[in-house]
Amino acid sequence: MDISDLRKEYLLKDLHENNLLMDPIAQFQLWLEEAIHCKITEPNAMALATCNSEGIPSCRLVLLKHFDQEGFIFFTNLESRKARELNANPYAAATFWWGELERQVRIEGKVEKAAREQAAAYFSKRPRNSQLGAWASRQSTVIPSRTVLEEQLHKYEEEFKDREIPLPHFWGGYKIIPSSIEFWQGRENRLSDRLIYILKDQSWEIKRLSP
Repeated sequence: MDISDLRKEYLLKDLHENNLLMDPIAQFQLWLEEAIHCKITEPNAMALATCNSEGIPSCRLVLLKHFDQEGFIFFTNLESRKARELNANPYAAATFWWGELERQVRIEGKVEKAAREQAAAYFSKRPRNSQLGAWASRQSTVIPSRTVLEEQLHKYEEEFKDREIPLPHFWGGYKIIPSSIEFWQGRENRLSDRLIYILKDQSWEIKRLSP
């Protein structure tokens, strides 16, 4: 299969400094709201890149569950590969891709654990089956078959039958505290618009990058 000729011309919109909000969090919210309005599948999905202590990277999709001026929060098993890497090397990069809008957002920054209270509040809102799934899965560990997962799920269904499911001690959140946020708008001839906010002395500077 030859994929070298796969190509799409980006013609929908442009991105100029004079119509960019001064606050990158507000700008992100604006773009996210537009992605939701366009009914993009999983508009809060982001590719999260982490590195281990030796600098070897790994990447996966996770779901953004909260953001504000302090950072961008996602939740996960605290014993997973991503969690082990973040504990060893507390920096990450995340990318949102909204193809229908020909846009992406890139976030880079230091990572810290989210407050336990935030994790508990979010966990309590998850569907019951998702809560049970969090208990049943030891994320990233090798298992001999899917049967093991199903047996674990049945075990916790019985253990928590007719009562509230507590937050697992091995489950929580991480917050990306951004040092830079880049907004990318596809343009024709691959001359896309790239505007980046860089945090400097507690304020944001906006710069244009060559595509």
